[in-house]
Amino acid sequence: MAQTADPVTMEKITALCKRRARVWEASGHLESFTDPLVDCRHCGQRFRADHLQDLECPEKPSKHPGEGPNCDLTEARAFNLMFETTIGPVKEQGATIFLRPETAQGIFVDFPQVLQTSRKKPPFGIAQVGKAFRNEITPGNFIFRTREFEQMELEWFVPPGEAERWFEYWTEERLRWYVDLGIRSDHLQLRPHGPDELSHYSSQTSDVEYLFPIGWSELEGIANRGDYDLRRHAEFSGKKLEYFDSATGERYVPHVVEPSAGADRATLAFMVDAYDEEEVEGEPRTVLRLHPRLAPIKVAVLPLVRKDGLPEIAQRVYQDVRRRVQAEYDEGGSIGRRYRRQDEIGTPWGVTIDHQSTQDETVTLRDRDSLQQERVPIAELAGELERRLDADWTTPKSG
Repeated sequence: MAQTADPVTMEKITALCKRRARVWEASGHLESFTDPLVDCRHCGQRFRADHLQDLECPEKPSKHPGEGPNCDLTEARAFNLMFETTIGPVKEQGATIFLRPETAQGIFVDFPQVLQTSRKKPPFGIAQVGKAFRNEITPGNFIFRTREFEQMELEWFVPPGEAERWFEYWTEERLRWYVDLGIRSDHLQLRPHGPDELSHYSSQTSDVEYLFPIGWSELEGIANRGDYDLRRHAEFSGKKLEYFDSATGERYVPHVVEPSAGADRATLAFMVDAYDEEEVEGEPRTVLRLHPRLAPIKVAVLPLVRKDGLPEIAQRVYQDVRRRVQAEYDEGGSIGRRYRRQDEIGTPWGVTIDHQSTQDETVTLRDRDSLQQERVPIAELAGELERRLDADWTTPKSG
């Protein structure tokens, strides 16, 4: 039987929710976290006013909204992107709450606790990965624009006079991160925001963009948030959110540089950039040229045939290497078909146990990208795989 909370408990929950709602008021999200929305009086559909050139008219797909013969768009109005709901058994008496549109605000609210327990001195950072929710007007483009997504954010707290230098550092560092993990550099760019694009909290913002098949689109943004967040939360909470250097007597509100990335978008970019098709010995081959560090399976262990003691040796090899790297065992189908399966999921190396293995305790190690094969002693295999995993890697895929 369902139970309801007692009045005292509900009163505490309501008070807590009201305090949390104040966080979004302090951050500026209630006032400024908006997109321009227009309605079509004819078809009843709603569109983002700043994305009309990327959308199709529901009745005439060859036209954009507003260009169709019957289109009748309203004036643009502000549409808040936060999901709003109530908590409590009775909606009319419940407290208003919001699903978080970003992970950053929890970091700012917890800044004094982190500062006290970690005893850090700026510059230092607090990073978080978690779910965020936005009431998108026009979700689409597969997983690229959704109402629920995984966000990766870093709040880098710095002395006020160093904010611009650290902003430049993080824009270059974040661009290099994608290149180091295998994305082609000519498919990446940094795009500074113009004055009319800047968020209410930002004095500088640059986007890392990737050239998707749909065109250049944002992977993440790096923003110089100044002291906006800590100053606003201090104002609304009545608590000081500042750093005091006991050695020098200096006291200041740190400025914040924030790289904010979408894990879903990054995953899509890595997969799009890795996908490749080619012809090998007259046969088509589909291959996912993922950086070995990103590949979900690092090595596939494959007995040549399911007899003559080869599966037993293969199982021994598999149990050994899986303690060191992510591995998969596969004995179903022809060896060529199994290679193709692993190529398609991006497995960088394949290990084949054949009849020679029964004689000299060696195996064939195959490289996904070059297709080169070499004999490696079983005793040295796990170490060789770790060495290759740690080595520098550049995508062989042409621009």
